Amino acid sequence: MSQKIKSFIEDLKREFKRINWPSREEALRLSGVVIVISLIVAAFLGALDYIFSTILKHIIKPF
Repeated sequence: MSQKIKSFIEDLKREFKRINWPSREEALRLSGVVIVISLIVAAFLGALDYIFSTILKHIIKPF
């Protein structure tokens, strides 16, 4: 059993060496893109929520 674990860890180390890691600048740039897109989508969904809730309040307005 310990031989299988040892073999697995060695294979894992070899695979990690083959990974093409992004540079720090690229990681920061891509993280910024994700944050900006997330904020845009959140604002869009918030606006839709506000619009639909306002419309629904006018439809279900108590008489």
